[in-house]
Amino acid sequence: MEKIFLLADDDADDTELFCEALEQIDPSIICYCATDGKKVLEILQNETLKKPQVIFLDINMPGMDGWECLKQLKDSEAFRHIPVLIYSTSNHHKEADHALEMGALCFFTKPTYFKELKETLGVLAANVDDSLLEAISHFNGIHSKKVFACGDVNKIL
Repeated sequence: MEKIFLLADDDADDTELFCEALEQIDPSIICYCATDGKKVLEILQNETLKKPQVIFLDINMPGMDGWECLKQLKDSEAFRHIPVLIYSTSNHHKEADHALEMGALCFFTKPTYFKELKETLGVLAANVDDSLLEAISHFNGIHSKKVFACGDVNKIL
């Protein structure tokens, strides 16, 4: 099965590290990149591109921020089924709660070290199918430096 991710992040260094980690995990993973929420929607509406299985969405971006993008994704009949993982430098529990209330599958703080990023993305890539929520639920004990709060997949889909 072809694995397709979509990353929305305006930080070029973070985007480069994310893509490098995916390349090391599995060179066949396709990763679309956007610098704001508007570009996420443009990518999703592009009929020539295959739809991603998961969207990683930063909160603080210029133009359309992650909150507005998440709202539009979850309001859209065409895109609400795509799991959205909020991927941010923030570690505030209020933001995590807000993201889950808005329909995000998960909220987590960007890993500090490349090795952590690679391990996290490796688990996600290996479980991008129906076991994504279960895989995410195990992160809390493993990665105590990151905030993980996982939503109910039935509420989201």
